[in-house]
Amino acid sequence: MSKFINPFTDVGFKRIFGQEINKDLLIDFLNSLFAGEKNIKDIRFLDKELVPGFQGDRGVIYDVYCTNEDGEQFIVEMQREYQAHFKERAVYYLSQAIARQGEKGVGWDYKVKAVYGIFFMDFRLKERATGRLRTDVVLADRDTHEVFSDKLRFVFLELPSFNKEEDECDNDFERWIYVLKNMETLQRMPFKARKSVFEKLEQIVDIAAMSKEDRIKYDESIKVYRDSQAVMAYREEQGWIKGREEGRKEGRKEGRKEGREEGRKEGREKGKEEERIKIAKSMKAEGLSDDAIARITGMSVEDIAML
Repeated sequence: MSKFINPFTDVGFKRIFGQEINKDLLIDFLNSLFAGEKNIKDIRFLDKELVPGFQGDRGVIYDVYCTNEDGEQFIVEMQREYQAHFKERAVYYLSQAIARQGEKGVGWDYKVKAVYGIFFMDFRLKERATGRLRTDVVLADRDTHEVFSDKLRFVFLELPSFNKEEDECDNDFERWIYVLKNMETLQRMPFKARKSVFEKLEQIVDIAAMSKEDRIKYDESIKVYRDSQAVMAYREEQGWIKGREEGRKEGRKEGRKEGREEGRKEGREKGKEEERIKIAKSMKAEGLSDDAIARITGMSVEDIAML
């Protein structure tokens, strides 16, 4: 049995980084992430839900949304699996936060505060054969790479690409990533002697120390997470089998190599929507909100509401 919570669950992630009473954990992580650039003293949590600006517009719900003492905004998200248009979704999220800073009236001069998006990913970006932990994206000139604007910044953290052991972590940022990636399998919290924030983190994530109410919520969240993982594994397995069968058929007609590739692609796509609907129905039965289900499955809130 796990001693510590799974931070990839909705409840687990928000328990670590989304509570006002424990905001020093988020402050420490952000300072380690932007070491040498920022020294955040305090943060204030903002409303995670941005309601539509007009009828028919689409609202946004963030995992964690906060601002520091300088008015800069930070959106922190945990993404468990790759979704269609994942990067475009990140652009939309940050753009919404920029747009909401607009003020009515002719006197506003477009002076906006910077918005940072930090996206934990429990997967690798598909376009890279070999991944790296951190991808830092800014608005820059294509040729000179000179930063054009510092008001929009994306930090993608590809957790499967982090392979360091405990004694190989060189700084606080790597220590945070090590703990988050391995938390569910740890039997003790490392780095406590080095930094007190990890001692507090141990208290927050200890399953045995949870209240009965919090434990019920976490158990429901971990069930949804494991069901989702099982369905994804099954889908990948079935997609490979179907892809192999379709590849063989196509290979007879257009060549073995081309047919196999096309068949595998078709095999993965076949039933994908059906499995996604199964996941959504399961989550809905567990009582998750339509917005939470949409973030996990990539389906639209409108489609989920019709299930």
